[in-house]
Amino acid sequence: MEIPKSTSTVRVEVFSRCTCDLCLSGRGHGVGLSHADEVRLEELFKQLDRDGNGRIDIQELSNALKDSGVHHTYAKKFIEHSDANKSGDVCLSEFIEYVREHEKHLRLSFSHIDKNKDGRIDQDELVRAFKDLGVDIDHREALKLLQRMDRDGSLNISFDEWRDYLMYAPSTNIHDLIKYWRHSTYLDIGEDMNVPDDFTQNEMVTGMWWRHLVAGGVAGAVSRTCTAPLDRLKVYLQVHGTKSTSIKTCLQSMLHEGGFWSLWRGNGINVLKIAPESAIKFMAYEQAKCVIRGTQARELTIYERFCAGSLAGGVSQTIIYPLEVMKTRLALRKTGQYKSIVDAARKIYLHEGPKSFYRGYVPNLLGIIPYAGIDLAVYETLKNSYLRKHSSNESPSVFLLLACGTISSTTGQVCSYPLALVRTRLQAQVITAQPGGTIAAHPSTMTSLIREIFRNEGVSGLYRGLTPNFMKVAPAVAISYATYERCRETLGVNMT
Repeated sequence: MEIPKSTSTVRVEVFSRCTCDLCLSGRGHGVGLSHADEVRLEELFKQLDRDGNGRIDIQELSNALKDSGVHHTYAKKFIEHSDANKSGDVCLSEFIEYVREHEKHLRLSFSHIDKNKDGRIDQDELVRAFKDLGVDIDHREALKLLQRMDRDGSLNISFDEWRDYLMYAPSTNIHDLIKYWRHSTYLDIGEDMNVPDDFTQNEMVTGMWWRHLVAGGVAGAVSRTCTAPLDRLKVYLQVHGTKSTSIKTCLQSMLHEGGFWSLWRGNGINVLKIAPESAIKFMAYEQAKCVIRGTQARELTIYERFCAGSLAGGVSQTIIYPLEVMKTRLALRKTGQYKSIVDAARKIYLHEGPKSFYRGYVPNLLGIIPYAGIDLAVYETLKNSYLRKHSSNESPSVFLLLACGTISSTTGQVCSYPLALVRTRLQAQVITAQPGGTIAAHPSTMTSLIREIFRNEGVSGLYRGLTPNFMKVAPAVAISYATYERCRETLGVNMT
C-alpha cells in the first residue's frame, strides 16, 4: 500500500494547511454573528446534542460527524478548541463563541484568496493563491480542488460552501484524510516495485522526508519479519512446487529439514536491503522527476509519476539485485549450507562466478513496469470512484484507504507474478564454475524457462506460490500500518 497516488490531493493538503495558517493570523478580528447566524448555529447545536441535555460531549460529536460524512477523529480536536472551561463537553455559549471566532478566521482566509472581491473563489484565483505559496498548479488540478467544496455545481466556491466545508476543521491539521492519500509506503507487503512517495517542498526543506522514510523502513522490517514464514513458503513453492505439492506438504518438509526457526531463512537479508533500496529509489525518483519537469516548476501528472517511478525502480533494482539473489538462495538453503550472509556470498562467487548475482535480472526488470503501472492505475481508479460517489467533505475511513492500497498492490502482483516466478527460479539455479567453463543450468534463459513451465505444468505453473503470497498481504498491511503510525509519532512526523 502511504503510502501519494495523486498530485491533486497533495494540492488539497497544502491548500488546507495554508488556509489554517491564514485563519490563525486573523484571530480576534471581525464582527459578531447576525440573528440568522445565531439561529443557524442553535439549530446545528441541537442536531449535535443528541441526548438533549444542553451539552455536546465527544461521543455525541463523534457520532454526529460520522453520520454527516465528516471523519469522527475531528471530534476530539473540536472539543479541545471549543471547551473554554475544560469541562470535557461544550455548552451552547461555548459552541457559538468558538464557531463565531472560527468563522471570522475562515472569512479572512477566504477574502485573502478572493482577489477580485466578487464573493466567490474561482480556478484562476486558486492558481494564483498557490503560486503565491510557491507551488504551481494547472487549471485541471485547480478544478479538482474546487469540486471538493463546490455543492451547487457552479465551478466556484462561495463563502457559505467554504465555511460549511471547514466548519469542524481545527485551526491546524485541517484535513487528516489527505495524509492517507499522500503516503502509502508504509503498506509494505514485501514487494519492492511500487512507485516511491512524493514529498512537498516544505517536507524536503524541514527534513520530514527522511523521517517518513525511516518510519516506512522500520514498518517494512517489522512487517516482513512477522510474515517471513509465508514469504519463504512462497519462494519454496515457486521453485520446488508441483501440481501435487500442497502448502501443508511444503511446511512439513521445511520444518522436518530445519526446524521451526528455518521458516525465517532469508529474512535477515530481506530486512537489510530495505534501507539501501529505499534510499536509492528515493534519490533516483527525485532525479527522474527533475529531468521530466525540466525548467518548469510544476507537479508531475499521473503518467509522468509512473514513468519516474518505474525508472527509479529499475535503477534501485539494478544496484541491489545481488541482494535479491542472496535472499532467494538463503531462503532455499539447507541446514549448514551457509554459515552467514557473507559466507553465502563468498561461496556463490567462488563456485558460480559474479554473473550468478544477476540471474533472473531481465524478468525482474520487466516486472517493474506492469506492477508499478497497474498498482498506480488501480489505486487512482478506486480513489476517484470513491470521490465521485461521496460528498466532497466526506472522509473515507482508514480501513477503506488501506483497502485501496492493498487491492491496487495485490492486483499489480497478480499481473506481474509470472515474471516474478521465473525470476525466482532463475535466481535459484546453480551454475557450477569449472576450469574449462561453466556447467549451465537448464533451462538457463527466461524464454526457455517459460516454455518449459508451459509444457510441463500449464498456465497454473506460472502462479505457483500465489496462495501464501495472498495470505501474507492482510497481516503485512495491518502490521506495517500500525508500526508506521507508531514510528512517525515517535519521530515527530506531522502528517498534515
